[in-house]
Amino acid sequence: MPVITIKIGKTQTEKKKELVEKLTNAAVEVTSIPASSFMVFVEEFELESIGVGGQTLAEKMDGK
Repeated sequence: MPVITIKIGKTQTEKKKELVEKLTNAAVEVTSIPASSFMVFVEEFELESIGVGGQTLAEKMDGK
């Protein structure tokens, strides 16, 4: 059973559903494996747990 894993910051439920659907569809198109065979894991992290350029994403977003 193929597995797709995506690691992202906290995301709305509707956006996660859209990600699962679109990632599955893209994988089916490329591999010709049936959609029912794919498992998709959405691993979410708090913005304080993700760092880019020496700052957490929470810090970067506060500076907007």
